[in-house]
Amino acid sequence: MGRIPEHILEEVLSRTDIVELVSSVIPLKKAGRNFKACCPFHQEKTPSFVVSPEKQIYHCFGCGESGNAIGFLMRYERMEFLEALRTLAQKAGIPLPDTRRASGEQEQLSSKLYKVNEIAASFYAGVLRSAAGERARAYVRSRGISDETARVFLLGCAPDAWDAFILHARSRNIPLTLLEKAGLILPKQGGGYYDRFRNRLVFPIADMRGRILGFGARVLENSVPKYINSPETYIYSKGKHLYGLGASKERILGDDRVVVVEGYLDCLIPYQAGMRSVVASLGTALTPEQVRRIKRYTRNIVVVYDADTAGRLAALRSLDIFADEECEARVVSLPKGHDPDSFIRKEGLDAFRRLVNEAESVFSYKLNVLVSQYPVEDSQGKAKIASYMLETIGRFKNAVLVSEYVRRLAQKLDVSEEALRLELKKQKPGLRPSKTSLAAKAPRTYQCSRTEKLLVKLMLEEADLIHWVREHLEPADFQDARISRIVRLMFEMAAQGRRIEPCVLVSAMNEEDVSQIVCESLFLPEDVSYEQKEKIVGDCITRLKEEKVRNMRVRLQEQISAAQSAGDEAAVERLMNEFHGLIKQQG
Repeated sequence: MGRIPEHILEEVLSRTDIVELVSSVIPLKKAGRNFKACCPFHQEKTPSFVVSPEKQIYHCFGCGESGNAIGFLMRYERMEFLEALRTLAQKAGIPLPDTRRASGEQEQLSSKLYKVNEIAASFYAGVLRSAAGERARAYVRSRGISDETARVFLLGCAPDAWDAFILHARSRNIPLTLLEKAGLILPKQGGGYYDRFRNRLVFPIADMRGRILGFGARVLENSVPKYINSPETYIYSKGKHLYGLGASKERILGDDRVVVVEGYLDCLIPYQAGMRSVVASLGTALTPEQVRRIKRYTRNIVVVYDADTAGRLAALRSLDIFADEECEARVVSLPKGHDPDSFIRKEGLDAFRRLVNEAESVFSYKLNVLVSQYPVEDSQGKAKIASYMLETIGRFKNAVLVSEYVRRLAQKLDVSEEALRLELKKQKPGLRPSKTSLAAKAPRTYQCSRTEKLLVKLMLEEADLIHWVREHLEPADFQDARISRIVRLMFEMAAQGRRIEPCVLVSAMNEEDVSQIVCESLFLPEDVSYEQKEKIVGDCITRLKEEKVRNMRVRLQEQISAAQSAGDEAAVERLMNEFHGLIKQQG
């Protein structure tokens, strides 16, 4: 739970009415002991979203979304955990002193890191303008970068020295420990520090407010590695930020479109040439966090990839993110041997604009790449292409789009639409969007034993039954690893004398699939007396023990067969003895 004491978390949840919270944003209708509604996280006509006032949890039987009040706020309002907790605590009148103090310390550290990065950016920019930066200036000119572009993007030069920036920082009384936290220096093995960036062209990475988050740096010759970058720091994570977004945001809003490239120079050259609505993904495949950052300004995204194999694979890996985030995304694949920088310098901006304007849809791009990899005339090739394409199609929320894509895929593969729709129904339950994504998700389910889920339900409903189960079963007796973790935590909480509330258990586990299993278990339809529950628990315990022995027998039979094939008579004899012992144990 990080810095949040468990008793505070439990108090916030106990004083929050999840029915009141959910009903403030979507209409709920009473349905027996629970409330129902059409799910706010996926499109449906028949309500399958259930809220339990008794258990203080929600679960959608259509898409699998589930959790407690904190989880609902995180999902629906796109809040981080602490933000959602703080919102509920404030409403309940519960102070969070530890969080506020930690927040103050965090803000102070952030402020210091921004300041030291600003000092570093100014230092590197000064070196670029000085005699020591002549080589870097010559390189900048050779790449066609103007002085104005270098100024707008704060380009700099790290001197060819081990401690140039360290000496500059010392002259300003900046602690070396702070420089290390900013990722600007590295510790020596024998003690002391040295500059991370040396003899390189430096690209400061700024946020929307112009604050410097970190740096990228390119060599001035053909040595390796070509680029080095700031490490992950308290204020910088390359998977969450985009190079050039601060400079391009106004044009992106005006154009209602963004062009996403991969590298620093691939961003600078189009920007300088006049295409101002361009950003770079910092050399990585786009992440959900980056796409959500872009969505603040536009949902129309054109991604530009190199035509090499790595570029095509990077594109395929990113495509499903756009469907998950409900963006209108298109893909440009540049001619072989080109990146945006080289293409514009050779062919000009107008030719680049034409490629951007004629970009392929996500559907068309992925289909064309797959057709180039698998033989469309072959039945196995068709099956492969269909499987991969349906993974993407199944993520789209718009039924008209889904229908159109199925029609086009059927036409391309020369198969019936009905066959593809049948396969689409099979694929949908298995779709697993990124855990980090807070956008609407495709339906998902987690298959596990009904017996094990029923036992979890009964233990959550009747605390006395936990001790009984604990006397007869170990967490390892549960075949599903997720349920095993749930049971282990329940046993620990019971041993500590803590009351086990489902909504608290969900937060304590802090795992999406585990949360769903807990909520699904609690909504199982059994509604029986305590005496009947005791009998059911006894039956479940017996069934799990028998299942464990059956699995052990199957495993031993496989091991015996392998030992016989290997001619290992000693192992065969030992395994046979174990096998007969299991048979006697079953009785």
